[in-house]
Amino acid sequence: MRDELLKSAKRIVVKIGSSLIASRASGLRPEQIERLADEIAALRADGREVLVVSSGAIVSGIKKLQLKEYPKNLPVKQAAAAVGQSRLMWAYEKAFDRLNIQVAQILLTHQDLADRRRFLNARYTLTALIGFGVLPIINENDTVAVEEIRVGDNDTLAAQVAHLVDADLLVILSDVDGMFTEDPRKNPAATLIPLIPEITEEIERKAGMSSTFEGTGGMATKVRAAKKVGEYGVATLIVNGQQPGLLPHVLAGGLGGSLFLAKERRLTSRKHWIAFTLRARGQIRVDPGAVEALTQRGKSLLASGIVEITGPFETGDPVSCLDQDGKEFAKGLVNFSSDLLDRMKGLKTQDIQQQIGPQEYEEVIHRDNLVIL
Repeated sequence: MRDELLKSAKRIVVKIGSSLIASRASGLRPEQIERLADEIAALRADGREVLVVSSGAIVSGIKKLQLKEYPKNLPVKQAAAAVGQSRLMWAYEKAFDRLNIQVAQILLTHQDLADRRRFLNARYTLTALIGFGVLPIINENDTVAVEEIRVGDNDTLAAQVAHLVDADLLVILSDVDGMFTEDPRKNPAATLIPLIPEITEEIERKAGMSSTFEGTGGMATKVRAAKKVGEYGVATLIVNGQQPGLLPHVLAGGLGGSLFLAKERRLTSRKHWIAFTLRARGQIRVDPGAVEALTQRGKSLLASGIVEITGPFETGDPVSCLDQDGKEFAKGLVNFSSDLLDRMKGLKTQDIQQQIGPQEYEEVIHRDNLVIL
């Protein structure tokens, strides 16, 4: 199954971690970028469509600005990103130009992905670039991204790009070999897990955090990314990008890395966007009857099943649905503001019409806009 999946994947998103191509001591590492360019060119020559999500801009800018430590101040971090991003793209431009491959820079924020129209526009742009044979190189727009519109880390961004372009496979190139039975830094006897059929709570627990300077996340962010794209039917391969030739070797069916399989039940693009791209603006706590109706019978959420509202949120905003224990079990786009819904909660449809007045919708969240998590 593993070999067949890796060999057949046509459209691949490759995420390149900072530690592979940049360091605090030396800044960008052009020789590493050239080596990875050779490997990506080999994939393209094999008939694959490749998109790259690359970290490294901030670390590159830190070296150029001669900063002694990773910036904690947001404006300084954005300044480093601005200086480093141009250098990063110039390095990719040179590396791929010698291989007669054109590249294009795409910078995204969470806001670009959370707005459905901008999400689709980004999809059309990336699809057009692929059609022209251009290699998109994508990064978060750290220069302008404040906390509210940040994706957060490039593992998450790569997962969202894989959804954006309907990828067959997400590849995360890292400085580790993959997922181990235990943390190999603490237990040398730990062994690599080549195939993970399902991301269980145990797998998530084993995923430790990275302490490297260059990276913003560790195995935990990679497993979360694999879980997100797995809901959309995309498998994830975590492989060591420091080993020359390993990427094309593994994609040809060779040994190496850890492959996380996707779920057989694939969410639609729209529902995956609701579940994993949008950020909840509020919470709706519902009674056990509503939980059963939503999770077991595929019903829409009605006001009669609502116990408590936590806001503020407006019509059309994404909200989390909580059970009686406060656990999130669903997420959806709400048809009413929190203020109005607070007056409607617990009321049946006819009581709402009598006490509050006629409403445009009967459903608080229609099942077409609701995702069970």
